[in-house]
Amino acid sequence: MIVGIDLGTTNSLVGVYDAGFVTLIADEAGQRLTPSVVYYPESGAPLVGRPASRMRAIHPESTVFSVKRFMGRRGGEEVSGIPYRVAGSAGSPLQIAIGDRRLSPEEVSAAILGKLKADAERALGVEITKAVVTVPAYFNDAQRSATKRAGELAGLEVVRILNEPTAAALAYGLDRLSEKTKVAVYDLGGGTFDVSILELTGGVFQVLSTNGNTRLGGDDIDAALVRHLEEACGFQAPDPAARARLLEAAVEAKHRLSDLEETVVSIPFLESGVSREVVLKRADLEKVALPFVEKTRAHCLRALADAGLEVAAIQELILVGGSTRMPLVRSYAGGLFGRTPNCSRNPDEAVAEGAALQAAILDGTLSQVVLLDITPLSLGIETFGGLMNVILPRNTTIPCKAGEMFTNAVAGQSSMLIRVLQGERELARDNWELGRFEIPFQALPKGQARVGVQFEIDANGILAVLARDTATGLEQVVQMTSAVEVSDEAVEKMLEDALENAFDDMNARVFTEAKLKAQEMLPSVTKALAVAGDRLDDFERSRIEACVDEVKKALEVEAAQQLKRAVANLDESTQTLAALVMEIAMQGAGPRRGG
Repeated sequence: MIVGIDLGTTNSLVGVYDAGFVTLIADEAGQRLTPSVVYYPESGAPLVGRPASRMRAIHPESTVFSVKRFMGRRGGEEVSGIPYRVAGSAGSPLQIAIGDRRLSPEEVSAAILGKLKADAERALGVEITKAVVTVPAYFNDAQRSATKRAGELAGLEVVRILNEPTAAALAYGLDRLSEKTKVAVYDLGGGTFDVSILELTGGVFQVLSTNGNTRLGGDDIDAALVRHLEEACGFQAPDPAARARLLEAAVEAKHRLSDLEETVVSIPFLESGVSREVVLKRADLEKVALPFVEKTRAHCLRALADAGLEVAAIQELILVGGSTRMPLVRSYAGGLFGRTPNCSRNPDEAVAEGAALQAAILDGTLSQVVLLDITPLSLGIETFGGLMNVILPRNTTIPCKAGEMFTNAVAGQSSMLIRVLQGERELARDNWELGRFEIPFQALPKGQARVGVQFEIDANGILAVLARDTATGLEQVVQMTSAVEVSDEAVEKMLEDALENAFDDMNARVFTEAKLKAQEMLPSVTKALAVAGDRLDDFERSRIEACVDEVKKALEVEAAQQLKRAVANLDESTQTLAALVMEIAMQGAGPRRGG
């Protein structure tokens, strides 16, 4: 039996498809939502879930929450809004510091997954060894790999990493809609935001585009609400324990304001035996939350643009994630997409339901539905001249495989450096390096060595790169288990830069390609003129020399379009010269003798 798990920033769930419907499994207390919180006492086993959540106010420095935000991240990045410590020098794996212990985010996530696994085994009466686990659609390769490792540490084989918006689409039963229906999935959870545009055809879910931010969610609203309450009360929480109690009160008030217009936030004995109490209105909460909700706008518009659609083309809007319970979020998302959101499913549970359905698809229980996800960024390698050669374009449906053949750029070259890149810029230096390795081959004249490079992305979004020397069959396969570690702000900036610099980037590519061709042609033309120039009439020779001068001048001033035209003119003007050189070469070879 394969279970489906929503490993969330704030809460996690586990479910199974059985007897024709999805069952979300409750813990011993009858609760389906398990807080994604782990408390590490000085001795003994850690507490997970609701018991750990209660320890946040008592031992905040030993209670880990929102660990999903640290999956696949490196040390040296700015971390704020948490009472426990993180460690790790710049470039090294990030660790969570609990006293003298150092824990990886995967280990903490494994504790949560282990709790869900135990709950499922208790409820189902069978051993659970396989699971589908969901991640934000915008998780990069390192974050997906970290999620798989967490599953392995918990004793689970993660048979599929599933994008959360795609899981939600399954849960809403959107396969029953009419042909070519376009659906927007707006997923604002505790720590992450995703938006995906899907097209549904005959039971097939195809993701047309996806966008998001792995560090934007309800946690940010909660932290801002705590600051608002501190200002309203005229004080700052004196220690982490007080701040944790204030955060707990703020979250409870936020939940109540989804149904009420105002509520009272009471925090007894918050400081020096003094209790605090403040009236919080829904309007106050919405003022605090609006800046974070507005950040989702750019992601939604970019997803529509990537899908090549106008807002009017969206026929269905579904909301996922606990933060979409807020009336502000529902009205804002509805306004963005110009339609009333479909809120027919529990937003906290939809992703887990979809994961359970995907598990049923994989084990054969369900067979009518097909899921097609996409890769959010282009993947390729650096080629001679420092250019990015795209092998798998952005928004390619996965799983997928593609390859190209490359040759040696220099005579006598005996190896090729395969530098794997991810990004949308024309020049390699402006993209992110995922990894590099070298493939050796026999030293041959320029252009005669042949190296095949193949990219393959599996169903979990993990990239493997193969390079093979076609002459010897020697090959290397490298799995990109550690993608470039960048913040989502950097991802957004890179996409914005790709748009803003599109003209300059294309000019740089045109110039580089024309320069490489010019550097190859100029010596060849000089050599050809020495061999056969005396057979040309004065007009043709003068024309070729003028074209050569034109190419050299364009190279000096680095004028892309001018150089491209000059190279094309030189190529055209030397056609007769090339034919004469070939004729002389044939004459020099002489007639072949019979045996």
